[in-house]
Amino acid sequence: MPDTYPPIADHGLIGDLQTAALVAMDGTVDWFCCPRFDSPSVFASLLDGEKGGRFALHPVDDCVTKQMYLPDTAVLVTRFLSSQGVAEVMDFMPIEKPGIVSDHHRLARAVRGVRGALDFDALIQPRFDYGREKHTTKVSGTDAVFEAPSMTLHLTGTIPLEEHDGDVRSRFTVRAGDFTGVVVESAEKSTIGHGEMIKVFTDTVAFWKSWLQKSTYRGRWREAVTRSAMTLKLMTYAPTGALVAAPTAGLPEQVGGERNWDYRYTWVRDASFSVYSLLGLGFTEEAAAFCVWLRNVMEQHAGGDGFPMKLMYRVDGSSDLDEEILDHFEGYRGSAPVRIGNGAADQLQLDIFGEAMDSIRFADRSGLGVGDRGWNDISAMVNWLCEHWDEPDEGIWETRGGRKAFTYSRVMEWVAFDRAIRMAIDHGRPADLDRWRTERDEIYRWIQTKGWNDTLQAFVQSEGSDVLDASLLLMPLINFVSPVDEKWQSTLRAMDRVLVSDSLVYRYDPEASPDGLRGSEGTFSLCTFFYVDALARSGRLDEARLVFEKMLTYANHLGLFAEEIGLTGEQLGNFPQAFTHLALINAAMNLDYQLDHGAGNVNVVSA
Repeated sequence: MPDTYPPIADHGLIGDLQTAALVAMDGTVDWFCCPRFDSPSVFASLLDGEKGGRFALHPVDDCVTKQMYLPDTAVLVTRFLSSQGVAEVMDFMPIEKPGIVSDHHRLARAVRGVRGALDFDALIQPRFDYGREKHTTKVSGTDAVFEAPSMTLHLTGTIPLEEHDGDVRSRFTVRAGDFTGVVVESAEKSTIGHGEMIKVFTDTVAFWKSWLQKSTYRGRWREAVTRSAMTLKLMTYAPTGALVAAPTAGLPEQVGGERNWDYRYTWVRDASFSVYSLLGLGFTEEAAAFCVWLRNVMEQHAGGDGFPMKLMYRVDGSSDLDEEILDHFEGYRGSAPVRIGNGAADQLQLDIFGEAMDSIRFADRSGLGVGDRGWNDISAMVNWLCEHWDEPDEGIWETRGGRKAFTYSRVMEWVAFDRAIRMAIDHGRPADLDRWRTERDEIYRWIQTKGWNDTLQAFVQSEGSDVLDASLLLMPLINFVSPVDEKWQSTLRAMDRVLVSDSLVYRYDPEASPDGLRGSEGTFSLCTFFYVDALARSGRLDEARLVFEKMLTYANHLGLFAEEIGLTGEQLGNFPQAFTHLALINAAMNLDYQLDHGAGNVNVVSA
């Protein structure tokens, strides 16, 4: 049913730095997990309109709806306009002690009358544990409590409530000047009167404005960069500094297809890229927090003889990500199966060592030094890589069609050795430099021969293949090749012909390189931002700027991006995606630099 499942893009994101919620343009909270990003859902009608649960809040009569963020904040405003009146619903999650793990979280929904009078309907339908747990409901005046085996949820505020078949409904009128609302609260109950609602609102606004003042970005695309930075902050689990790939699970890469994954975890690769974005924008504290998380993750494995680091973890650093199917959920617009957990966690992806080392090296050069404890972990990781770099793996795109010798994995392995060598020399740290240099140089020769296709005159996806791969757009960014190298220029021209559709970029052609899954997918948004950077560095500055500006038009009404863009410009995949917003920030900073200093110069934010 189209009305049951709004477009993925028709949502805004709110959060409290431990979990988050999506709010649709019609005023419905249709995705909310508690108490963490990766906890079971409370509201999930985005994945099943009947069984998922929702918190709907909207006028009784038809209205024109608009949505915006209060400037420089993560407070989402949904405006309802009609001939009878105008009112606004302001959605936010109060932030109290974000760095302390807590089961207590509040989702606040304040309603403000602007003009005339509007009658509102509210329907609160929690469905605990992905709709698998039953609950009881008690209502008293303006308070309600939902009791389930795994959680107690309180509802309190300044609007009258009544029970309706185990759920809670409310009908109330909002007139010009009114400020009312309700708070959904886990674990414990607060007293939310009129004054308290105003206070938590003003405190939340003040938090975000204060945080954003730390930004040092003064470039050409401040609005897009600022919104991306705030979106990344919303997807960061403050107690550990871990960045989730997206706050959602199961949103399809192809509507009706099976490419539906759970992204509520921290990928070493994605989060490592965040170091460039955060430090480039002046958010040193957040970058340092992630570096501590990464060090702790590396330390879990550095002492043994086995695989030293997984490619993804939960936000607390644990690695129990067993994949299961919610077969009682029909999926977004029938896109099944709905998966929670992620089976890719057990894949071998050798590129992650390069991304981790590149971010560590950049953080080190930016003043976030690495101590002896961290250096020992780095040495253990690089020594392990000496023995294993030539193994086939599943690659950056987590294909499920078998392991291959992926060129991008080799490129990032080269980065791991190169950055570790440079750090050892810079700081006089103990290291088997002769061995590390030997392996680094061997990888370089592998890429230049086995990763190169003479017929295509391009670097290709894997050894012996004739498939182009957009991940290799990063080759000049990480300084593996010069952007004016003839082999790179030829590769870029080949990608222009095969992977680029106007301004949008496919990550690869699944028909040419089977990935073990049925169906197709859209263009990959982060690859478009990689393309912008590659164009700028390769001397095609005017094209780079045009592609970047075009790409910004594919953002939703709030400046947010999902993972992919479909054929008609629709957002596809989990939403919003951190990697895309990281790539946007980096592309904006790099493009600013190239425009100010001339195409082809090395950017200060490159590794």
